[in-house]
Amino acid sequence: MAQAPTEIQEDFWLLGYGSLIWKPPPHFDQRVPGYVEGYVRRFWQASEDHRGTPAHPGRVVTLIERSHYDSIVPASTPPLSYRVWGAAYHIPPEHVKEVQEYLDIREMNGYSIQYTRFQPASNAERLIERCMVYIGLPSNPQFLGPQDLDRLAARIWRCKGPSGENRNYLFMLEDALKGLGEGAEDEHVENLAKRTRKAGMERGENGATLGDQLPIEVAIEKVCSATGSHQGIEEMEKP
Repeated sequence: MAQAPTEIQEDFWLLGYGSLIWKPPPHFDQRVPGYVEGYVRRFWQASEDHRGTPAHPGRVVTLIERSHYDSIVPASTPPLSYRVWGAAYHIPPEHVKEVQEYLDIREMNGYSIQYTRFQPASNAERLIERCMVYIGLPSNPQFLGPQDLDRLAARIWRCKGPSGENRNYLFMLEDALKGLGEGAEDEHVENLAKRTRKAGMERGENGATLGDQLPIEVAIEKVCSATGSHQGIEEMEKP
């Protein structure tokens, strides 16, 4: 579980790069679209509490520092950018403690508190020097690292948890990024959304997802066999 800082900041900013973009924290009085540098956003974090279950974990996003990403993904498949778009929220001082407690519960499944600079999209807005962000670090037990994209898409299509279907999380993130403005699209998110919709086309006559009555790993294998996906790691990040 993430631990909130003991020091209450007078100028408290929070970065949303996943569900916080479309489902913001309570009590914010400013929302600023923009980006952070030196990271990539990837569906490399397992979700047992929101978009999956302990038996069938879903997949949600985390931020990966450039140095770590470059160390595990082949140089032949670099991302288009090490810039991640999102939204920064300003929380008034009298609500900081309450919001941190709320976020510690919401982000408890492997995320920890970090700080980064945030660049607003508008030149009229000042640079936010210290923006709090919840990141699933590589050391956390829910961190998965690179995965075959078609197998990942098949899992996202199948999984659901207390907060809803995993695929809706992906599709809402895709739409939310488009709403942030020009340049905010994420090639990994768009590529994965396209593959997930393709996985959803592999369904029975009654419209049910392929393998609804099968163990999830069997269903994923069937979807991947249908799409011919058993790619090596060098193909994982290609669109």
